[in-house]
Amino acid sequence: MNIYPIAKRIIDFLLALFLLFILAPFFIGIAVLIKLTSEGPVFFKQRRIGKNKKEFYILKFRTMRVDTPKDTPTHLLHNPETYITKVGSFLRKTSLDELPQLINILKGEMSFVGPRPALWNQYDLIAERDKYGANDVYPGLTGWAQINGRDELPIPIKAKLDGEYVEKMSVLFDIKIFFLTIIKVLKEEGIKEGAATVSDQAPKQRGVN
Repeated sequence: MNIYPIAKRIIDFLLALFLLFILAPFFIGIAVLIKLTSEGPVFFKQRRIGKNKKEFYILKFRTMRVDTPKDTPTHLLHNPETYITKVGSFLRKTSLDELPQLINILKGEMSFVGPRPALWNQYDLIAERDKYGANDVYPGLTGWAQINGRDELPIPIKAKLDGEYVEKMSVLFDIKIFFLTIIKVLKEEGIKEGAATVSDQAPKQRGVN
């Protein structure tokens, strides 16, 4: 019996609780900046697919205007810079907008490492992940596909990488992904903020952050 998934959930809970306590002043500072520089709520909520395809609402710091088209990955928007706020641009480049997902982890909806949660309407990505059992684990704050291409990956490759993660899931593999994620964030690799061509507009052509 593989006990790591159980241990992983305990580690996720304790680490998320610790980080939320330590980063509380930082959260407050970001929240104040968001409220002072743009209209709208501090947090952005969006329907995503979790473990066993159960839906939940992912949390992020809001980085875009409230009139931004809903349920569309940012990299599929044309001229996304017209929607991204000044503070939001910084948060996205540094991935600080993802910090509220510590709450999702604490609630048992996500893990620190796992396949990134698909949008509820990314039916092709969800179906492709079914082939590899990637919908049977907790989605992650970061993952194997994230550090191997992120927005640039076609859905079949992304789903296959998610499947590789499920097969290799272990404490050492999670640690490897975690530290490689830090390197990717610092280098700002694999981030795509707009649709390049008409063919890119359909959500089925790309994954989601």
